[in-house]
Amino acid sequence: MNATDAIDERERRWRLVLGREARCPSGLGTTDQAMDSALEALYNRGDAGGSGTGGDRRSAGLGGSAPRVARWLGDIREYFPSTVVQVMQKDAMERLGLQQLLLEPEMMEAVEPDVHLVGTLLSLNRVMPDKARESARALVRRVVEDLERRVAQKTRSLVQGAIDRSARTHRPRRVSDIDWNATIRRNLAHYLPEHGTIVPQTLVGYGRRSQGVQKDVVLAIDQSGSMASSVVYASVFGAVLASMKTLRTSLVVFDTAVVDLTEQLTDPVEVLFGTQLGGGTHINKAIAYCQGLIDRPDDSIFVLISDLYEGGVRAEMLRRVASMQAAGVQVVVLLALSDEGAPFYDRENAAALAEMGVPAFACTPDVFPELMAAAIQGQPLTAWVDKQKDA
Repeated sequence: MNATDAIDERERRWRLVLGREARCPSGLGTTDQAMDSALEALYNRGDAGGSGTGGDRRSAGLGGSAPRVARWLGDIREYFPSTVVQVMQKDAMERLGLQQLLLEPEMMEAVEPDVHLVGTLLSLNRVMPDKARESARALVRRVVEDLERRVAQKTRSLVQGAIDRSARTHRPRRVSDIDWNATIRRNLAHYLPEHGTIVPQTLVGYGRRSQGVQKDVVLAIDQSGSMASSVVYASVFGAVLASMKTLRTSLVVFDTAVVDLTEQLTDPVEVLFGTQLGGGTHINKAIAYCQGLIDRPDDSIFVLISDLYEGGVRAEMLRRVASMQAAGVQVVVLLALSDEGAPFYDRENAAALAEMGVPAFACTPDVFPELMAAAIQGQPLTAWVDKQKDA
C-alpha cells in the first residue's frame, strides 16, 4: 500500500467512526455506505434514548418498527464480524430500548446469539408471549450448547484430576502413585545427613480413582439484574459439574427468595428459564438454605456468586460464612463469573470476607475450572488469587 492509499484508508476509517460530518475526499464505496448506514442508525442520534430529532447532526435511528430493526440486524451480521455484531446488539438494547421488540418471534431469527442477549431474554421471560418464548428457548439453547463445548472438557479434566490428587493413601501400589513432594515433607524428620538422603518410613500416594461421590459442590447464584452473564455461565458450569459422578452438585438461585434448581441441572436451559433476573437480594437467606445442604463439611465446596449487595441481615450473613469456614467447608466468593469482571460490588462486604480469609474476586469462565480444581485440593485461595494476578 503506497502513501496515498494509506491516507485514503485512514480517512475512510475515520469517516466510518465519526459519521457524515467527517471529511473523506475519496468517498465511500457501496459496502462502506451500507456499513455507514448501519452505524448511523445506532450511534448517530441527538441523545442515546431520544427521538432522533437532532437536526442535520444526529437524525438517524431505528424507530420502533420490528421489520426495520430485523433488516438492520441482518445488515450488521453481513457487514461486521460476530464479535462486533454482539457489541452493537448490546448497545442497541441500552441506547434504543429494543428489549420489547425481542418479544416478537421473527426478531429471534435475526439476532446474533450471545451471553448478553441470553441475559436480556431471561429478564423478559415472565412477560414473553408463548410463541416468542419458544423462539427464545431455541436461541438460548444454541448459546448454552456452544458454551458447554467450550468449557466441558477442560472442566471435567481439571476437576477430576484435582479429585484424584486430593485422595491420599499411605499404601501406594505403584511407584507412579507416589506423591514424592508430600512423601518428602512427611519424612523430613528421618533425614540422614551422613548419607545425604531421607529414609521414607511413610509413603504418601495418590488414592485410587473411585467412582463414588468424593466431593460436594453447592453453587449459590445471585439472580439480581446485574448478574445476568454470571447466571448464564454458572448454570452451564453447574450442569457440567453435575454430570461428574465423583461430585454431588447442587445449584441454588436467589433474590429475596431462594429457589433450588438442582433437579434441573441435567438441562442448563431449564435452569436458566427457572431463574428470574432482577429484584432484591437476601444473601443471608440463601446461605442459610445452602448450609442445610451440606452434611460433609470437610468434603464440601460452597461457591457464592454475588455482587454482595445484601438486602438482608449483613452481620448474620458474615457470621454464617465464618461458621461454614470453621466447620471445614471450602468457601469461594465470586463477585462475577463473566468476561467483563465486576465493576460494581459491595466493597465493604468484600473487605470483611477478605479479613476472614475468604477473598471475594471476579473470575472469568476460562479460569473457573482451575479455581474449582484449587478449591477441591484445599489450596489457600488467597494465594491462588495472588498467583492469578501476577500471571
